[in-house]
Amino acid sequence: MSWSGTDAYEHEPAKELPERVAEAVAAAWDAGFGYSCRPEQGRLLRTLAGGARLRIGESGTGYGVGLAWLAAGARPGVELVSVERDPDRAEAAAELFADTPAVRVLNADWTELYAHGPYDLLVLDGGGQGKDAGPAADPERLLVPGGVLVVDDFTPSAEWPPVFDGQPDGARLHWLGHPALRAVDLPLAPDLSGVVAVRRADGDRA
Repeated sequence: MSWSGTDAYEHEPAKELPERVAEAVAAAWDAGFGYSCRPEQGRLLRTLAGGARLRIGESGTGYGVGLAWLAAGARPGVELVSVERDPDRAEAAAELFADTPAVRVLNADWTELYAHGPYDLLVLDGGGQGKDAGPAADPERLLVPGGVLVVDDFTPSAEWPPVFDGQPDGARLHWLGHPALRAVDLPLAPDLSGVVAVRRADGDRA
């Protein structure tokens, strides 16, 4: 979830947003929730969702903005599972997708994703990122071989190793150097980047 992510939609023409995304943004605004998925990230998620074959997972539903971008790109028959720790936000997002059987919103910690995977696409936005001394998700348990992982809300860095607040960015380095992944730090805006990674095939550690 991006700081001031909801406000980033202020200058986005509603007619250019998927209808469900606009509805989720409106719900976030009404609730005073500022940490929604930014439009730049959302468009990336919509594109990546089109490659999923069976299942997409997400941690940190919020009011469903990122989930709405994923649903806008997912092919028919693909299941979407999103978890949200806050019960009020989880309920609001579940209501938003009440008419979409392929989408499930669970009021749970991010670790609940293990019970519903593995995933073709996994978006870690509300737990499992390894940020702030929190635990990092296990991509070998959560992704099918060739599955895609997205970890967002990094600050672009022109240095190596990448830094944040003047220190090496441990969370970003964890994903970029993970032996089970082929990963890239993808700039999305002057102040935003995300790690996009593909799980290596079993036995491939070259």
